Amino acid sequence: MSSTIPTAAPSAPARRPPLPSLTGLRFLAALLVFFFHTSLANSPIPPNAPINPFANRSLAAWDELVFSKAGYVGVSFFFVLSGFVLTWASKPNEPATAFLRRRLVKIFPNHLAVWAVAMVLFAGAVTEPSAWLPNLFLIHTFFPQPAINLSVSPPTWSLCSELLFYLSFPLLIRLFHRTAGKRLWAWSAVMVAGMVGIQLLAQFCIPATPKSAITPISDLQFWFGYLFPPSRIFEFALGILLARIVMTGQWPRTLGIIPSTILMVLGYALALVLPFQYGFNVATIIPVSALIGAVAQADAEGRRTRLRSRVMVWLGEVSFGFYLCQGIMIFYLRKLMGDAQFGIPAGIAVVIGFFCTALLGGWLLHTFVEQPAMRRWSRSRKSRPQVPPAPQTPTHPAAYTPVESGPSTFAPDRR
Repeated sequence: MSSTIPTAAPSAPARRPPLPSLTGLRFLAALLVFFFHTSLANSPIPPNAPINPFANRSLAAWDELVFSKAGYVGVSFFFVLSGFVLTWASKPNEPATAFLRRRLVKIFPNHLAVWAVAMVLFAGAVTEPSAWLPNLFLIHTFFPQPAINLSVSPPTWSLCSELLFYLSFPLLIRLFHRTAGKRLWAWSAVMVAGMVGIQLLAQFCIPATPKSAITPISDLQFWFGYLFPPSRIFEFALGILLARIVMTGQWPRTLGIIPSTILMVLGYALALVLPFQYGFNVATIIPVSALIGAVAQADAEGRRTRLRSRVMVWLGEVSFGFYLCQGIMIFYLRKLMGDAQFGIPAGIAVVIGFFCTALLGGWLLHTFVEQPAMRRWSRSRKSRPQVPPAPQTPTHPAAYTPVESGPSTFAPDRR
């Protein structure tokens, strides 16, 4: 690994415009994951009882069908967005150790807090040390056994992939930072082809039995095609390339937010009819990439979008915690309800209750864990800028010079 991270583009300005609309869009992706989880017929927490609260079988089936690919789309969005935002926020010749420190502080305090709560509430009583220990260190999805890779709080599986992304970023950005012109698009196509290749391997080269308790394919196929971190690196690398495309002015103006949204709807419909594993990312990766690029281009040009409102940006800021809390706020609370099913009004109320508790948990994590940890440990004391002391006896109020206390609320490197 290189000791420094090169600037993402030799001619790029030191400070790029913020991406508030992408922050707002991030919450919508987390919301897709939420609706996916609340529609499940089988919980990832044993004994795999239904999560879906509706007693009406037709409504429950419709709910599950409509949101059956939503979680996969949301996770794929996050993986592409990680590569995009880290590239956009990359600093010229930043030491790799400083970058990794900041990213580890971003995810581990939140993870440890959720891990501890889950262990106390339910996971500690049913999880062996051979499962919760890998989970603690975010290496559990390198194990093919479901009892390990979906242990403790199931949504944390994606953090294993994010950790791999962070470790690989200094190398990947060095490989791509001088790539320009049509080669950026060609490499993007290679990344999409890599995702197709992963699912072909999972379908034809990995045993299809025994079947998974929660999916129509085998546990091994689900692990390799969806959970295994190296299988997801193509999405992260694609995000890096998309950022370079936008930064170098090559994003097509005809591919705006509305056309990208239409593509997203079409890609989602395609995911519903393709074989199950191709709905993980293959069917929707082009629409997801188009939407991220179009929204980022709008932000870069300073165009107003509804995604950059204060409410949407706040929701985007707490979306990481909102996502992590779902394993407790949905799966555990639903387990406490037993096999109870509800009528339509009560079922909707249950879903709203899950949403409110998960959002509250996300806000608590963001406010009392993530932000304090970032302020305290994201940078070494030696690297923090020294602010000269103010004069002790100023003669006039105009002698005070306001000092910027930190990055902008919308700064992309706060993801």
